[in-house]
Amino acid sequence: MRLTTLAEVESLVVQLPPKDQLKLAEKINGRLAQLSASQLQIEEEKHQAEHAARVEEFMQWLDENAVECSRPVDSAEDIRQIREERASRL
Repeated sequence: MRLTTLAEVESLVVQLPPKDQLKLAEKINGRLAQLSASQLQIEEEKHQAEHAARVEEFMQWLDENAVECSRPVDSAEDIRQIREERASRL
């Protein structure tokens, strides 16, 4: 699931009539007022942990795929193989 950015939300909010923008602000304010400081801290820590996990997963993917990029490149051989594959298909 892709998270919506603040900039995306702001661009949507400005499309609302001022009256609806005010209602939305009141709803957000009421929701945040109900959350305690510790709940906000827990949410932030959870978000940071999820982000760190995604970064770690990406770094592992990079490590796994770096092997393919670090091998010596023989362009002439690669082109020969491509031509042979095409010729075998014809």
